[in-house]
Amino acid sequence: MMLVVGLGEVLWDLFPEGKQLGGAPANFAYITNLLGDRGIIASRVGDDALGNEIQQKLGTLGLESSYLQSDSARPTGTVRVRVDQDGQARFEITDMVAWDFLEWTPAWESLAQQADAICFGSLAQRSPASRETIHKFLGAARPGTARIFDVNLRQAFYSAKVLSESLKFADIAKLNAEELPRVVELLGIPHHGEQPSAERLRFAYGLKLVCVTRGAQGSLLVSEFERHEHPGFRVQVADTVGAGDAFTAALVHHFLRGAGLAAMNEAANRIGAWVASCVGATPSSDDVQLRRILATTA
Repeated sequence: MMLVVGLGEVLWDLFPEGKQLGGAPANFAYITNLLGDRGIIASRVGDDALGNEIQQKLGTLGLESSYLQSDSARPTGTVRVRVDQDGQARFEITDMVAWDFLEWTPAWESLAQQADAICFGSLAQRSPASRETIHKFLGAARPGTARIFDVNLRQAFYSAKVLSESLKFADIAKLNAEELPRVVELLGIPHHGEQPSAERLRFAYGLKLVCVTRGAQGSLLVSEFERHEHPGFRVQVADTVGAGDAFTAALVHHFLRGAGLAAMNEAANRIGAWVASCVGATPSSDDVQLRRILATTA
């Protein structure tokens, strides 16, 4: 069992039909637990009713809340979600909330030093306070800890500086096909197609792996010596919320165990498709799907 941390935002996704636990780190940690590792959320909620509900929800999902900070001055984060007829989600993210003020604490330092992998994104770095804490967390990890930068371009909550600094910390970068041209151009890297851009990004920042997701069309993985494409799995999409986070969780699970690109791609696409076929980012465990994902070998 590996200790895998989802670092950043935890919040409530507010759908027209009701609220669901959200935030990429929470979604990632939940799927990590389903895959048999110890998924930990390092985040911050308000000392309010919504924050209390998040702690209760984590318990229901089998997730620890001991590394969830409480903020008496700012509210728990929320995101208004609209899902179109194709299942694609659109987000309105409330700012100046608890996870914008992540604090560097002895407990978090100890967690960083124990972690086998840390997944972090760009959204939680929209405030200077949280960005500084995330950088300290990544810097405190021991040598050999896998650091995964899951690019998450939301609204105007990103910049070339945030992207560049994050990539310098990372071993793995994961972004979608729509984000890739925007990211490389912001970083001054010419964009001449998906694979060349992924290769240039990997080389420019010395990354072990770049992953480009394509939604229903699968994904591209690029390492120093190998390239692999997966066509994806066809499913009836309920909504896409959390599918990318599930993809990342399976990718990391197999990366930590030394799997090849084909195995990582197969497992990640399979679990991403399963989550997309369900409502919300934290569907109940499906033993058949999980056996298939875990049985994927190098």
